[in-house]
Amino acid sequence: MAVFDTPQEAFGILRPVCVQLTKTQTVENVEHLQAQLQTVSDSALQELQQYVLFPLRFTLKTPGPKRESLTQSVVECITFILSSTCVKEQELLQELFSELSACLYSPGSQKPAAVSEELKLAVIRGLSALMHSAYGDIILTFYEPSVLPRLGFAVSLLLNLAEQEKSKQIKIAALQCLQVLLFQCDCQDHLRSLDEKEEKQLGDLFASFLPGLSTALTRVITGDFKQGHSIVVSSLRLFYKTVGFIMADEQLKRISKVQAKPAVEKRVAELMIHREAEWVKNTGNKLTVLIKKIVECVSLHPHWKVRLELVELVEALLWNCNQSLVESAGPLLKALVRLVNDESPEVQAQCNKVLRRFADQKVVVGNRLFADILSENLHSLATSLPRLMNSQDDQGKFSTLSLFLGYLKLLGPKVNFVLNSVAHLQRLSKALIQVLELDVAGVKVVEERHLNSDDLSASPPTSATRPWDHIQRRYFRFFTDEKVFLLLRQICRLLGFYGNLYLLVDHFMELYRESVMYRKQAAMILNELVIGAAGLEVDDLHKKHTQVSPEELREIVVSMVEEYTSQENWYLVTCLEAVEMGEELTMKQPGLQAITSGAHTCQVTSFPALSKPSPTICSMNSNIWQICIQLEGIGHFAYALGNDFRLLLMSALYPILEKAGDQTLLISQAATSAMMDMSRACGYNSLQDLINQNADYLVNGISLNLRHLAQHPHTPKVLEVMLRNSDASLLPLVADVVQDVLATLDQFYDKRAASFVGVLHALLAALAQWFPGTRQLQERSLGEEEGLLSQRTAATYEKGLENATTAEDIQQFVLTYLKEKDVADGNVSDFDNEEEPSGPPEMDESDTGPSVDPPLPVQIQIAKDVMERCIHLSSDKHLKIRLKVLDVLDLCVVVLQSHKNQLLPLAHRSWPSLVHRLTNDDPLAVLRAFKVLQTLGGKCGDFLRSRFCKDVLPKLAGSLVTQAPVSARAGPVYSHTLAFKLQLAVLQGLGPLCESLDLGEGDLNKVADACLIYLSAKQPVKLQEAARSVFLHLMKVDPDSTWLLLNELYCPEQYTPPHPSLYPVQLRGPTGQPNLYTANVLQLLKELQ
Repeated sequence: MAVFDTPQEAFGILRPVCVQLTKTQTVENVEHLQAQLQTVSDSALQELQQYVLFPLRFTLKTPGPKRESLTQSVVECITFILSSTCVKEQELLQELFSELSACLYSPGSQKPAAVSEELKLAVIRGLSALMHSAYGDIILTFYEPSVLPRLGFAVSLLLNLAEQEKSKQIKIAALQCLQVLLFQCDCQDHLRSLDEKEEKQLGDLFASFLPGLSTALTRVITGDFKQGHSIVVSSLRLFYKTVGFIMADEQLKRISKVQAKPAVEKRVAELMIHREAEWVKNTGNKLTVLIKKIVECVSLHPHWKVRLELVELVEALLWNCNQSLVESAGPLLKALVRLVNDESPEVQAQCNKVLRRFADQKVVVGNRLFADILSENLHSLATSLPRLMNSQDDQGKFSTLSLFLGYLKLLGPKVNFVLNSVAHLQRLSKALIQVLELDVAGVKVVEERHLNSDDLSASPPTSATRPWDHIQRRYFRFFTDEKVFLLLRQICRLLGFYGNLYLLVDHFMELYRESVMYRKQAAMILNELVIGAAGLEVDDLHKKHTQVSPEELREIVVSMVEEYTSQENWYLVTCLEAVEMGEELTMKQPGLQAITSGAHTCQVTSFPALSKPSPTICSMNSNIWQICIQLEGIGHFAYALGNDFRLLLMSALYPILEKAGDQTLLISQAATSAMMDMSRACGYNSLQDLINQNADYLVNGISLNLRHLAQHPHTPKVLEVMLRNSDASLLPLVADVVQDVLATLDQFYDKRAASFVGVLHALLAALAQWFPGTRQLQERSLGEEEGLLSQRTAATYEKGLENATTAEDIQQFVLTYLKEKDVADGNVSDFDNEEEPSGPPEMDESDTGPSVDPPLPVQIQIAKDVMERCIHLSSDKHLKIRLKVLDVLDLCVVVLQSHKNQLLPLAHRSWPSLVHRLTNDDPLAVLRAFKVLQTLGGKCGDFLRSRFCKDVLPKLAGSLVTQAPVSARAGPVYSHTLAFKLQLAVLQGLGPLCESLDLGEGDLNKVADACLIYLSAKQPVKLQEAARSVFLHLMKVDPDSTWLLLNELYCPEQYTPPHPSLYPVQLRGPTGQPNLYTANVLQLLKELQ
């Protein structure tokens, strides 16, 4: 804080120090003076300014060599004084400027003196402080023609420092000092607004420096990126502020044609520039060369702040110099539009702001000259676009397309001038078609299959805000960068938004119809054109642009949907379905055995279709992508039209449902995504709501098409998808259609069985899901019975503990057991049956006549009818159909479980065919048949016991015994074979079957003997686990027998009789000697205890 506030007090303290410095010029005296200056207030120092500066200036002007440290201290002290006071005299300002500049003067050389970096930095800061301290109009008196040589010398020195110095700090300080000298300082409080005369005076003066200044700055700007972004930013700012001031249109239009004769020396007068029209033209041409270099270099600069400053440069020069720099308008606009899609959001935002400003002020759209430049550039780019797309790499394509997109944004509605040219429209469309060509050589697209068990809700989710932006990942021939594709989509949308939609749609529709090679690309472009025409995701710089009316857009969409869903464009070959052609391609492993009494040999059947001309992988891939793009297009159209798309639902929903049931994964996903788009656009809550609300017309279409199945072979797919994605409310609508399906199946079972079986599977899966009540009720009652039984058993056990067991009790138990065993074996005499005389039945008083069975529920009747068909189809010659039929049969049993009167007769009828599948069929069919057997065993129970024990169990056990040595010797690859999967399935299912069927002792022994060998440590781990699960279930049925059997394999301890009169228990299992069965036996015995 200042101590001396009055000039008198300050003079008293400063006078001795100034006198001492005048006598002896040393660093210590200068530092002493600066220390004393800090104790003086600014107002007091202002009064003593020249007095204090005198010894410092005297030190600088003293002839002879001086130490750099002394000069640096003096300059720093002068800088301190100037930063605290104002220079109010013109002479003092000019003299100080010359004295400070002389510190860097090197006699006989145009370069700065070879002094230390610290001194250079101090002098630059001193000059800046001097110019900032100039008071009021004094600053303008400095910029007179007579000062031109002195000012030019300083500008030259500072430019040399900015270009040649290695110190980043000096470079930036020199550039900022140049800004101050050239009246372009960023400090708003330093400069006052200039009138026209003053602007002309400064502009004429600075024009002398423009050639050297612009050339040197260009070298700095286009130098090595390693010099740092702040230097380039400062150079760019100085360049456009200076050029923008000297070449400003507002100034130049006031310049007279005749130059006034300046009142200066002849040598100085020769340096003066008269900015007349010829000079402006020549200078503009030369500046254009420099601007092109700057734009090309800075556009690719890695730092976003440099690119942001380039946007400022373009805005300043185009806004202030659009007449004087007319030749530079093209490169400047090119730079601006190229940065529209910059990776930096700050650069993008500023670029869009500038473009919007130009559009609002009609600089681009309204000014004929700029509009012509844009149109010419766009014409030129459209002409060379095919060549550039073919020759450039991804980065080059991105740069070129960014430029094209920027031109579209700037031109806005005037883009039609280019599109109305047939030649340019053809060049543009050719380039877009060429660059969007898909790579369809891979086999993965055809390989990926859609599982029919999946419902549509399992498809990939889409964005709720911008669903039309969610598209499938695709691979292109001529680029790999995803950014290029996003840029192409934006271009197509802008074309649709600003261009003549009728013209563009007609043109690309012609290409769509012209060749299969163009069809996918044309469809992609058409989809984006509609999105753009609807104004979705379009950055509109021209607010008064008139969009296409909803009615016109709907008419265009209707024609496109009709074209997409036409017979020749919708039903394309996407896979080779052998089942549909009546051929079965069954690839089997040699030597693989099904469950049968003997070896079942399998041969690989030939595929006759391969010998005929068939679609190639590429053509099928191409067809798949075409259908996907068309499906995505319909989804896009739905969002473009919004609620108006409801008028198209009648024609669009049915064919999309066909594709939703397609086996090709990509097609199914695309169809699902399209339906999601449709449901959102039309105001439906979900896909289920969409299907339910339109089920009546869909069912009507299915019913009509079933009568002409040859012309509509995909009809069953529609019903299948509806069933998989609806609820029980759909059943009354489809009940009649199901009967039509069954009737049609009866008629075409030899040709169309595959597609109909898929529908039946979807139907039964839906019924099992929609009506789970009876099943849950049955499981609940079964649980209650088991609970009561366990309570009763526990009570009996407690009672037995209370009362000691007598010999009579044991005798009665044995007699009861033998009697129950005879009953289970069917050895019941007539006498036993007649023990209980049957009295006359009691008549119910309310019974008025013969009982009539109530009508069956709809779902039970359907399941019964379907199961009857499955019994016949289960022996079909095609393996795929047999597998599907077995799945349907399994679901029928689940649906019918609550109606045993219908289930048991059908189970009886299906048993022979099921046994044949289990014992004499392909291993895949055996696996499915065994699953059906498990379900039947769980639902039918005692009804199947004798049949299972007689027809299936011996062969199951025999197969397990036969395959056991094979699996024991096999390596790790064996777990991937069908034989292993078959063994595993049988072992996992045998235990629950034994428990649910309540097998007798002899049959349980057969199961145990077949599974014992799988407890060996040599068997695969999964087979050991499955075998242990069998014995865990056997423990529940007959724990004593199971315990004895396990101990005969391995006896963990020797059992000693409790009394000497009793014989010792002799078990066959080795005691205390571990063997291959030890680990599994010990684990099972532990569970048993």
